[in-house]
Amino acid sequence: MDVFGSFALMLALVAGVYAAAAGISGIISRKTLLLKSASNAGMAVFILVTLAVASLEYLFFTDNFSMMYVVEHSNRALPAAYKFASLWAGQEGSLLFWSWLLSIYAFFVLFLNRRKHPELMPYVGVVLACVQIFFLILNNFVASPFGVIGTVAAAGSGGAHLVAQPDGKGLNPLLQYPEMVIHPPILYLGYTGFTVPFAFAMAALLGRYPGEKWIHITRRWTMIAWTFQSAGILLGAHWAYAVLGWGGYWGWDPVENASLLPWITGTAFLHSVMMQEKRGMMKVWNIWLVFTTFMLCILGTLLTRSGVVASVHAFAQSSIGSWFTTFLCIVFAVCLFVYIRNRDYLRSDNQLDSLVSRESSFLFNNLVLLAACFAVFWGTLFPVFSEWFTNNRISVGPPFFNKVNIPIALFLLLLTGVGPLLAWRRTSMDSLWRNFAWPLAGGVVAGIAAFAGGARSPYAVICWILSVFVGLTITSEFYRGARVIAGRGNTNLVDGAVQLTLRNTRRYGGYIIHLGMVLVFVGISGQAFNQDVQSDMGVGSKIAIGPYTLVCQNFDQVANQNFQSDRATLEVFRNGKSEMMMYPERRFFLASQVTETMVAIRSSALRDLYVVYAGRSPDTGRPVIHAYINPLVKWIWFGGLIVVLGTLLAMVPNQQPVIALRAVPEISGAARAGTPVSVLAKGPNLHD
Repeated sequence: MDVFGSFALMLALVAGVYAAAAGISGIISRKTLLLKSASNAGMAVFILVTLAVASLEYLFFTDNFSMMYVVEHSNRALPAAYKFASLWAGQEGSLLFWSWLLSIYAFFVLFLNRRKHPELMPYVGVVLACVQIFFLILNNFVASPFGVIGTVAAAGSGGAHLVAQPDGKGLNPLLQYPEMVIHPPILYLGYTGFTVPFAFAMAALLGRYPGEKWIHITRRWTMIAWTFQSAGILLGAHWAYAVLGWGGYWGWDPVENASLLPWITGTAFLHSVMMQEKRGMMKVWNIWLVFTTFMLCILGTLLTRSGVVASVHAFAQSSIGSWFTTFLCIVFAVCLFVYIRNRDYLRSDNQLDSLVSRESSFLFNNLVLLAACFAVFWGTLFPVFSEWFTNNRISVGPPFFNKVNIPIALFLLLLTGVGPLLAWRRTSMDSLWRNFAWPLAGGVVAGIAAFAGGARSPYAVICWILSVFVGLTITSEFYRGARVIAGRGNTNLVDGAVQLTLRNTRRYGGYIIHLGMVLVFVGISGQAFNQDVQSDMGVGSKIAIGPYTLVCQNFDQVANQNFQSDRATLEVFRNGKSEMMMYPERRFFLASQVTETMVAIRSSALRDLYVVYAGRSPDTGRPVIHAYINPLVKWIWFGGLIVVLGTLLAMVPNQQPVIALRAVPEISGAARAGTPVSVLAKGPNLHD
């Protein structure tokens, strides 16, 4: 199967090269058959890379320890789910996985548009093929997952045979967690998915395709990639929280930051693209936001695989970074050349009329997001830059990122509530007062309550004020529109809100996304109330933290073929009443000879009780238990789920209204109080 997989990868490279060459020739010669064959070759890459992936998985499940990659990342005792996940556990396999996911996107883009957009799709196919060629070159010649261990001369024959190990080294213990079976694929689907809007943007510039048309075509592809990136980041944060045992979920690790960067620019694009659709503005911004997002995806891959930054998520240092650096430079040069040559095509149709308008809110939103992106980028790469220029690596830790990014994030939270309620072109002060007075009052009350509850961090108090303010502005938007529908259709407010949402899924799906982000911010603000205590414990020892008392009942050992575990049995009392049992562990993995923690977590909407078996005290030799109270953490995961659901809703086509509104003067009066009624009266596509 190793030969079969290698051959399939080589054929995939040949198909990719043909797709690019035939596509370019077809564009120049305008020969339809040549363009069609290029598209077919681009789709064939998916089939061939799929065969290579299936071959590698077969080698894992048959325990073929003559293959180097199988030896490095699997062993006989490894559970089946983790053998499947071993595909992306190492550099070679993860690059093959990247190529496979990219080929899936390319296949569906080419297949679904095979009879559409004939002026645009040949360029799209060429761009996708060129990106695939780069990764397939890596798969075939730089980091092949099908390398064998070696050969030795057979006794008395002068021939050779493969060397097979009796067992493998096993999967990295940090990856032996159920979430890691789904987290990397989802995050990679985000990374690779941003190639699609990049291909359409490049194609639109090369073919001078009407700007609004390519925006409409690529919007859902961008939202799909953004959704996967969002879910991947949240799953990664949850993995760090549940596995690494340090009590947190985001440490501004370089690889964490690398995943955040394209998410930020992708978010900016999804907001500013509405300016181009509605007003014909920010065309240059949108093109470069798409270009930058794709390049940041490549940069993230570079940081993960080159070893230039230290991270618990990164692979070992290797020379593959030079390939990504070269590719990144080529992509930037091509983007710059194509932009300069076609920049006259990107002239704006309108100008900004007022600073108090929806256009200005989108502009400020973009500026703030790009400021956040630059701050994260600079802090992540500052150790590298400092080593280049001073020969001394200066580390930048969480204090820098928090100091810079927390104020930026709070300003973005403010824009989340203000921007959607501003009118296009210009908003009157009277309208501002009507829309924002009572939500602002509610936010101030929430801030006072947070301070009274013990929050002393100014950022935490401001976060509560803004979160409630934004939540109330979103609620008021749903309420106004739902009230009109309920009144005209003799139904209740809940049904009215559902109808309202389905009539303009993009707008109200966006509101739901914003509401999810509010919940994420509320969860993050819970850090202001964190507590922790650490103590060595024997049987019968107690630890008190918050409303809980932890009593050690037993220490025992658990063993299987994969690991040996030291486990603590803790009974948790609350107000003198036994509430639950918790079992934190320290596992020693036999194949890799590595020890890792297994955290015990009791989660509720109000707080998490988070308990770590931290090892043994060097002084007493007794087990050390580290307990944390982390308030509101569950709101982060629930908010992330709301974000994903809101994005999926925003991709659903609008449902046409059944009820016609008759009284135009009443509609106009309601419209003065808010936007949704005008949406209902004039059709679902008036506002976004």
